[in-house]
Amino acid sequence: MATPPYITIDHLSVNYRDVQALRNINLTLRPGKLVGIFGPNGAGKSTLIKAMLGLMPVVTGQVTYGDQALAHQLDRVAYVPQRSQIDWTFPATVWDVVMMGRVKKTGWLNRFSTVSRQLAKDALERVDMLAFRDRPIGALSGGQQQRVFLARALAQEADIFCFDEPFVGVDQKTETVIFKIFQELAAAGHIVMVVNHDLGESITHFDQIILLNKELIAAGPRDWVLTRDNMIRAYGGHVGVFGHVA
Repeated sequence: MATPPYITIDHLSVNYRDVQALRNINLTLRPGKLVGIFGPNGAGKSTLIKAMLGLMPVVTGQVTYGDQALAHQLDRVAYVPQRSQIDWTFPATVWDVVMMGRVKKTGWLNRFSTVSRQLAKDALERVDMLAFRDRPIGALSGGQQQRVFLARALAQEADIFCFDEPFVGVDQKTETVIFKIFQELAAAGHIVMVVNHDLGESITHFDQIILLNKELIAAGPRDWVLTRDNMIRAYGGHVGVFGHVA
């Protein structure tokens, strides 16, 4: 059996409005792990995801998946941005949003197949939102909206899943559903990356941690990354982390 491809980030540096947002990031991201990206506000967490996907220019470096640039393989990526970047007034139903996840594989001018419709239905069932399929997306709660966008990501049948702050403004039920699916995706051999800011109990769900503050502080298993010295380097002072003294 062939070894699954992985993501290589090589000497990645990014500027944002003439300010250095990321400096010389080197990372390898392998399938099968739920990876959390942590750091203080302004650390470059969202910037890292966007730069990896070619959504913003880089100063130096490259990001590859297998032997090709990741930005040239976006059909293999499901990306869910922060909720604040989504127009919730757009006149679309829950079903419309999830079917958007099938557009790349179907083609813009082609009719959705029976397979695509079944995948969308299965995805909505998986996030417990099928009963809301005809509801306008703007009429849902924050947690329900996040579950719908997770369903859209699932319908894409991607190899790589990137989520930017998916737990902001969601209820406990939604957080539980999302983490369960993230763990299932990782266990199935996908690459799953999640930008998060919560240093509480939810951090224990992640197999691997990337700790940033414009540069890479540490990356690896939780217990190896969440040390007192690493947290001081990242956050600049005393920081409490669930299950750790930092």
